[in-house]
Amino acid sequence: MGKPTGFLEYERVTSRAAEPKNRIKNYKEFHTPLSEEEQRRQGARCMECGVPFCQAGIMMKGMTSGCPLNNLIPEWNDLIYSGNWAQAYNRLKKTNSFPEFTSRVCPAPCEAACTCGLNGDPVSIKENEYAVIERAYAEGKAAAKPPRIRTGKKVAVVGSGPAGLAAADQLNRRGHSVTVFEREDRAGGLLMYGIPNMKLEKTVIDRKLQVMREEGVVFETNVNVGKEYKAARLLKEFDSVILACGASSPRDIQAPGREAEGICFAVDFLKAVTKSLLDSNLTDGKCISAKGKHVVVIGGGDTGNDCVGTVIRQGCASVTQVEIMPKLPDTRAEDNTWPEWPKVCKTDYGQEEAIAVFGKDPRVYETTVKEFKKDKSGKVCGAVLVKVERAKDPKTGKVQTAPVAGSEKEISADLVLIAAGFTGSQKYVADAFGVKLDARGNVAVERGSYKTNVDHVFAAGDMRRGQSLVVWAIREGREAAREADRALMGYTNLM
Repeated sequence: MGKPTGFLEYERVTSRAAEPKNRIKNYKEFHTPLSEEEQRRQGARCMECGVPFCQAGIMMKGMTSGCPLNNLIPEWNDLIYSGNWAQAYNRLKKTNSFPEFTSRVCPAPCEAACTCGLNGDPVSIKENEYAVIERAYAEGKAAAKPPRIRTGKKVAVVGSGPAGLAAADQLNRRGHSVTVFEREDRAGGLLMYGIPNMKLEKTVIDRKLQVMREEGVVFETNVNVGKEYKAARLLKEFDSVILACGASSPRDIQAPGREAEGICFAVDFLKAVTKSLLDSNLTDGKCISAKGKHVVVIGGGDTGNDCVGTVIRQGCASVTQVEIMPKLPDTRAEDNTWPEWPKVCKTDYGQEEAIAVFGKDPRVYETTVKEFKKDKSGKVCGAVLVKVERAKDPKTGKVQTAPVAGSEKEISADLVLIAAGFTGSQKYVADAFGVKLDARGNVAVERGSYKTNVDHVFAAGDMRRGQSLVVWAIREGREAAREADRALMGYTNLM
């Protein structure tokens, strides 16, 4: 431990975000990194405590506590403080395939579990991770390192999101020949088309994909496995298959008027905007524009917030974010103790921008849509909102929501984006391979494994566990790769 009193001497500092009214003028990332001197001070704040909860990656009361990748956080924090950036990168890469992604989009359960956060501010772990990986690229440390020996085994990975990429990266490093199949025109899956550019610039993804190509990974885009490309052909041509297609079946809203034009799923909206941005800098007219429209976003999670940030950049007339759950407290409740994930109200970048532009928080809590209104041409023109109350069913004990009589309120809505989560993987892929699904619509695997009921077929990421964090997807991809490697070679040295 380089600085025993660092957490007492230095305050927590994070990168500065551009002012909301300035950053909404474009779709670029908007944080200014810390100086090297300040970053080393932030590394010094790490206590290297006896029990580093930050790297635990365990579930507590159904929530993640600490890093699911078990990143060696105290080690590379200390290496940052001492200025040993090359070794910090080596320790970081030992557990995390893609720190360039997680340092941008992960909600940082590591920081929520940091011991410094028990009586003060946690270490800025996410900032430190960003500094390590970006410096590694700048100094050539993150350049391609192809495997020296090939095993002669061929593995197909279906899906190029974080789970698929992590599996491909690990198996390629082991020496297997890996081909990644992606049905979209660009690799990256959720990272490419599910997360807006201002949150994760696509040049960051392209940079890593190029490294993987140089290391030998083959990417086949515009290939829809299970439809045009038959599963039987894949099983014949490859020794193992890993399914990592995500939980891509969006949850719908069943309300009168749902069929009106101008109501769409958030994932389709965000994908179209990003694709248009990358293809033509938004000049091709191939995405839905919120310019001058009153927008209603249904869903209070990260995807809903991403929609808010996007429609503000498009120049919407107003935006309302409908959340069925009650507002979380501003500070931890007594029954939500450290190191549990803090169930507190978070105002994210999109909501900050809405407040700056419209002077109020776009969120309305304990509310749902009772009905969609449409005009004579069939286009949505309004939404009837209704308050809901939560109560336990006396028979089952389950908490249920019910509308509050007389609480209806109609608001203008020219565009409605449904960001209500996902219900599981798209069934046609599972059917094509003959793999079984569980009760939630996710691919079923052997207990404690990633093996499906079909020989040589594995599943990982959201397709196996349901909608989750990018960091969990990376862990799942790495672990599925280990299982596939063991099946191919009879043993594995992957971790």
